[in-house]
Amino acid sequence: MDTKRSAVIFAWLLLAPALIYILLIVAYPLLDTINLSFTDASLKRTYDWVGLENYFKIFERGFGEVIIRTFIWTFFSVAAKMVIGVFGALLLSAAVPGRTLFRVLAMPPWIVPMAIGIFMWGWMYNGQFGMISGLLQRFGLLDGPFPILATGTSAFIATIVTDVWIGVPMVTIYMLAAVQSIPSDLYEAAWTDGAGRFYRFRRITLPLIVPALVTMSMISLISTFNSFDIIWILTKGGPSNATTTMIIDTYKVAIGSYKFGAGAARAVLICIFLSIFCYVYFRAVSRFSGEAAR
Repeated sequence: MDTKRSAVIFAWLLLAPALIYILLIVAYPLLDTINLSFTDASLKRTYDWVGLENYFKIFERGFGEVIIRTFIWTFFSVAAKMVIGVFGALLLSAAVPGRTLFRVLAMPPWIVPMAIGIFMWGWMYNGQFGMISGLLQRFGLLDGPFPILATGTSAFIATIVTDVWIGVPMVTIYMLAAVQSIPSDLYEAAWTDGAGRFYRFRRITLPLIVPALVTMSMISLISTFNSFDIIWILTKGGPSNATTTMIIDTYKVAIGSYKFGAGAARAVLICIFLSIFCYVYFRAVSRFSGEAAR
């Protein structure tokens, strides 16, 4: 009995640093944010309890449009990253001369500090001096300079393109590892039977990389949903809130307007959405794991 009790105590001692970290870094700030969301906290020293008022006011300011815009931005960004990442992984896994060099060249968007990469894209989007506007004019697609970040639709697309450029390398390397883990015997047997490349991809590669695909898409989804730097550096949510997502709106309200209670309510709403995403993710992983076990 003493040995068993000692083992339990030793196990708790090993878990203690992680538990303390979770309580101090995750649990306490989360509970404090939830509590703050039910108050009218601002720069004043004292604040009052207002119940669900902050949550009701969220949707009075057109926050529904912000939610829809966030989901659209996240969907197209994640979809593009996954498609390009899988296609890039297949290309990088092919037996071609210079394959190592191509793999190295795929890394710069991920290696370059995010702020520097975003500023670079900001210069390219510039209407007067940017490369994109200049190329479009040279090929006759534009009659004059076009300020990409000054128009709602083009600015929205520009932020997606920038996010995809930054996120594709990570997806590519992750999916490349998944592709390379597939036994080569399966491809050799399929090739011997006369199976073409598309058939091998559809029947061998895709089914075997689905677990990695699900995991990477969920990681990318959460990261993209919470993305702040790209939009803030490029547009600060403009023009006319055309690129304002939930995380940008939360920052503007909580930090820009010093309405900490209202900002906390928005943060809680983001946490709820992300919790739903995580739940769907774990359900999907359990489902695929169960099918694989059969």
